[in-house]
Amino acid sequence: MEELILKLKQQIIEALNLEEVKPEDIDTDAPLFVDGLGLDSIDALELVILLEREYGIRLEDPKANKEIFKSVRTMAEFIDKNRQK
Repeated sequence: MEELILKLKQQIIEALNLEEVKPEDIDTDAPLFVDGLGLDSIDALELVILLEREYGIRLEDPKANKEIFKSVRTMAEFIDKNRQK
């Protein structure tokens, strides 16, 4: 799981062009939106595209998305359970 978390942090940085951020700067359990990384709704769309492109995961339930994108850890757990092998 730690390997997936690190990879996911790197992918988030790349997908969102967070040039000043390093993977170790991102707290695995901190909120991705508002107080944590301070991401917004446009960033959320980029993360949805990332999951579809990199892991073959389609997100269909907007209510579930809020929980999935709570933190890097919740994203990694969701990916681990749902990715296309």
